[in-house]
Amino acid sequence: MAKRDTIDYITTASAGNATDFGNLTAARDAGGGSISSTTRGLFYAGNTGSRVDVIEYITIASTGNGSDFGDLDTGYVNIAGASSKIRGLVAGGFSAADAAVNIIQFVTIATTGNAADFGDLLGTTNSHTGDSNGHGGIA
Repeated sequence: MAKRDTIDYITTASAGNATDFGNLTAARDAGGGSISSTTRGLFYAGNTGSRVDVIEYITIASTGNGSDFGDLDTGYVNIAGASSKIRGLVAGGFSAADAAVNIIQFVTIATTGNAADFGDLLGTTNSHTGDSNGHGGIA
């Protein structure tokens, strides 16, 4: 799979094709994820040739490139995310040590900084999705 650093957007109020938004700081292939609030979008993890721990953000209301937000505790691929308008969670995945994990980490979306420990999933998991309604997350 080819590595890409492109960010595209669509206007959901009207039908149409995607438009260029900007670029991530590094090209990645499958395995990264994203979370968002109404004002910011965060992209995390992925594979640049090795698993990355990078979290970067964009401001949704304006186009532009990704900027450094902070780091996860190690590099991951196939890690799920869920978010409210305040907090983002990332969970599970394959760590840089190539092991499925049960971790849950969180960030406060309006700030920058490294992810912090939130707790643990009931078991190890990878290649899954996350979902939330603003009150809780499901992975």
